[in-house]
Amino acid sequence: MKEFDYHQIDDVIHSRIRLAIMSVLISIDEADFIFLREKVKTTDGNLSTHLKKLEDAGYVAVNKSFVNRKPISRYMLTQKGRKAFEIYVEHLENLIKKK
Repeated sequence: MKEFDYHQIDDVIHSRIRLAIMSVLISIDEADFIFLREKVKTTDGNLSTHLKKLEDAGYVAVNKSFVNRKPISRYMLTQKGRKAFEIYVEHLENLIKKK
């Protein structure tokens, strides 16, 4: 097996909840907070904390608006986030490939 440096794995993505968020967002254009909460199966506070970390890293962008006086937050991956996710997956693939 080819030697692998685990330090190459992106610590921002390499959390179960953040990985789940990125996995959901990679396949769709955008998702609102409630949709993400249901897909990821976590609490509002936990989801909010992990979304903020992804946003601070520049991996996720948020668009906040109001509909009938109700706040709506819609999230999407940025180009930087898409690239980081692709690299993350490549590193995992390299880890499990036998050479």
